[in-house]
Amino acid sequence: MNTFGDKFRFTSFGESHGPAIGGVLDGVPAGVRVNLDRVYEELDRRAGRVPASDASGNATSENASRPVVSQRALSEPDRVEWLSGLMDGVTTGAPIAYIIRNKTARPEDYDHLRHILRPGHADATYLSKYGIRDHRGGGRASARETASRVVAGTIARQMVEEQGMHIHAWVSNLYGQPLPDDSQLLRSHLAALVSQFPGDSFGAVVSCVITGMKTGLGEPVFGKLQARLAEAMFSINACKGFEYGVGFDSANHRGSEINATSGGLLGGISDGSDLTFRVAFKPTPSIALEQDALTVDGLPVKLQIHGRHDPCLAVRAVPVVEAMAALVLADMML
Repeated sequence: MNTFGDKFRFTSFGESHGPAIGGVLDGVPAGVRVNLDRVYEELDRRAGRVPASDASGNATSENASRPVVSQRALSEPDRVEWLSGLMDGVTTGAPIAYIIRNKTARPEDYDHLRHILRPGHADATYLSKYGIRDHRGGGRASARETASRVVAGTIARQMVEEQGMHIHAWVSNLYGQPLPDDSQLLRSHLAALVSQFPGDSFGAVVSCVITGMKTGLGEPVFGKLQARLAEAMFSINACKGFEYGVGFDSANHRGSEINATSGGLLGGISDGSDLTFRVAFKPTPSIALEQDALTVDGLPVKLQIHGRHDPCLAVRAVPVVEAMAALVLADMML
């Protein structure tokens, strides 16, 4: 399934090293003014051209030189070609369709992986399910696909913000180290880890808070707001866990201690207080250290993956988390 949402539907298409990626956003009401500059700001955040928690910042030479994001992400211009649904920056009510051309795709970089199943990737499961796989950076399983989500999510976000709701996420834990909402400290800490563990990658947690929440969003049984958010977050590459409010720490408390702490939801429906949740991301599976792998014929091989990969996926996942949260809220609003 490549479509997310019910009333507000987002469809994603394209492969990492194909000619383009893109999306179709259906169900957007007519007459919504879209700030297209905001779309590019969010795409720059996803690419790492500005610090993940500072959408208003400008790309700097420091940002480009520190080895904390994929060099491919930094080099892709991510210019959106709007195909339908917008006229003079205002939605027409028709489906909003767009593409982002892959300008720096290098599929030849993956020729040596044509017959090797990379550990920690979806190679084996895609091959088992479909009988064919795209070895060029993982195809649909690549995080390159998330750029399409950011475009759609930024449109949804502007609709949500018109209703007074604001979404903010940040990396709150990196490789077991709790961090404040400070993009420079995050980058400094990650750069130190890269130096300490060359060729390896690191897991992290992204925290998110939604302020100005409206009451009544969510359904009481199978459409609980936290369930829809969890579905959205688990659809992001490398997501390994989701919790909201007190989360798993609930098991360590008595009812008298946490009954007044809702995390923004009661019975699956928003109660108007701030909604908080956290998303855990595994380390990037593409690493330069030698790993045991299998060929498509089941033969053991040693594998080292070189190329343009993130040492920590969560750094660039921050705006993707925000985008998916916005898509959920926009859908629930309708």
